[in-house]
Amino acid sequence: MRSKCVADTGLLHLVALLTLATYSMGQHMNAKDAPCQGPNSTAEQTECFSVASHNADTEMNRMYDRVRKVLSPEEEEKLRVAQQLWLQFREANCAAERELYRGGTAAFAVHSACLEADTRQRTAELHTMYDWRLIKWGLDN
Repeated sequence: MRSKCVADTGLLHLVALLTLATYSMGQHMNAKDAPCQGPNSTAEQTECFSVASHNADTEMNRMYDRVRKVLSPEEEEKLRVAQQLWLQFREANCAAERELYRGGTAAFAVHSACLEADTRQRTAELHTMYDWRLIKWGLDN
């Protein structure tokens, strides 16, 4: 009787862990402003976040290129160095999050979701820092 109780308790713990695992996929994936709220399967989420990450990167690069046009050579060099360091940070940050899911099917989706969220945030930072200069030069469109 005791071994059945231990087995039932173990089974209950396993079911609880599997249930919680479904809801604990990468925090960037679950953010309210994450772009891929609709897809249900891991494959669909991976594809969606991969596309969203690429789109976020394209938007950030557009903003970066616009900003460079209104900077002095010294300012542009400082931005270039900052951007290179930020790219290193983003990759390290998202690799660390992906590592939390190593061996699981969500690892690639988590990594892409992190890249998308961090890149979107960087684009917003560039807007915050440089919009006044873009407006001054008439490049705020």
